[in-house]
Amino acid sequence: MEAAAALNESGAAAPRLPAGGGGGNGSLELSSRPPAPAALNPWDVMLCVSGTAIACENALVVAIICYSPALRTPMFVLVGSLATADLLAGLGLILNFVFQYVIRSETVSLLTVGFLVASFAASVSSLLAITVDRYLSLYNALTYYSERTVLCIHTMLAGAWGVSLCLGLLPVLGWNCLHDRAACSVVRPLTKSNVTLLSASFFLIFLIMLHLYIEICKIVCRHAHQIALQQHFLTASHYVATKKGVSTLAIILGTFGASWLPFAIYCVVGDPDYPSVYTYATLLPATYNSMINPIIYAYRNQEIQRSMWVLFCGCFQAKVSFRSRSPSDV
Repeated sequence: MEAAAALNESGAAAPRLPAGGGGGNGSLELSSRPPAPAALNPWDVMLCVSGTAIACENALVVAIICYSPALRTPMFVLVGSLATADLLAGLGLILNFVFQYVIRSETVSLLTVGFLVASFAASVSSLLAITVDRYLSLYNALTYYSERTVLCIHTMLAGAWGVSLCLGLLPVLGWNCLHDRAACSVVRPLTKSNVTLLSASFFLIFLIMLHLYIEICKIVCRHAHQIALQQHFLTASHYVATKKGVSTLAIILGTFGASWLPFAIYCVVGDPDYPSVYTYATLLPATYNSMINPIIYAYRNQEIQRSMWVLFCGCFQAKVSFRSRSPSDV
């Protein structure tokens, strides 16, 4: 009892969720001191299961891209970057569960938190890079396959991963609330100022993506109109293709926003004294974005589908028809 009282007075450990509940007060604890064994929280189990599914899905995408020499275009480099980031995020969720319940170490858990921040930041940044690539493939269609585009893609990825690594190192290098509970956010051990920075970065990326997708829709509609003028009428196939492209863009952006916006908003307006179930309920859908990404950006691509046939069947089945797709195909 004296040790527990001393621990509470120090403010070094956030209150944990009650077993089977998740309705207790306090922020979500991603790292903790190693006193008594904690009761298993079903929300943490769901995060671990989500991380396992994310890791398996994206590991397959990374394996396919590495296995297939044909998948070396800038588009697939970006998809590989996204899959790698999501793979690391899935592994981070698994490691966070292990270090929280099995191997309890404050230092290692803090490293895991930084690893998660860097991985999810790289995932969101890779999504932005893919959006920029799709815009360039339409806006500069004649010069898209030049060396300049390849250099631009590699520069974007280097910058995205560099910034993500820096964001992940911030809590590890001292920007945390392990020794100042008053500075904690809804996600321990990140401080309020730290999650505000992360949320502001997300809002900026989301607005840039929204603007680029609106411009892409304008270009697609303009191309359809030009084709209609050349043929003196707008065929049903052109209308259907344009409608399908715009609908797909809306689904992509809507999925991204629905996954991350609730958590980003709650990180800004939430208080660490609120029930932790609110943090879990907004964080879990955010992880689902990394589960949906390979379906949207990889498994729908016919070149990757073709490589999957080769990888799992050992030979290409000629009766299955595949069409090469450009980065602007959405």
